[in-house]
Amino acid sequence: MPEIDIAIEDPRWAELELESLAERAVATTLAHLSIDADAAEVSILACDDGRISDLNAEFRGKPAPTNVLSWPAEERGAEVDGGNPLPVQPDFDGMLELGDIAISYDTCALEAQDAGKAMVDHVTHLTVHGLLHLLGYDHERDADATLMESIEVEILGKLGIDDPYRDHASA
Repeated sequence: MPEIDIAIEDPRWAELELESLAERAVATTLAHLSIDADAAEVSILACDDGRISDLNAEFRGKPAPTNVLSWPAEERGAEVDGGNPLPVQPDFDGMLELGDIAISYDTCALEAQDAGKAMVDHVTHLTVHGLLHLLGYDHERDADATLMESIEVEILGKLGIDDPYRDHASA
């Protein structure tokens, strides 16, 4: 199992059993990408909109809440639009330090409610999404977005969660 360090700053996260949700999402994502989950390390901050707004302002210059933020341990992004990111390399201990994810309860709950989705499914999706960012996937360029979304859909399918982009595709 991956080593996941979870800091829960908002007690509302307790109702979701975030630890087991994150463990399952991270393990499934890493297995899907053929990455050794037993060697992987990820940190997750479970916070509220106030905290994530501060982080978003500090690191992205956007003083507003968002659903999830991620800080990869290393830059792994693909050089070519739609290309695969650079592979994760183990550190001197053989561990795969992936990086940090912050996720906001308030924004996640609002988005899940607005989309008519179960909160646990939405948080699972955002955990997968944040982890893919740590692994070098992105959605800034069109082909990168297509690749990242298709991988998310495959992973979520393995977790029994419907395609979160299906409704957006018909709009």
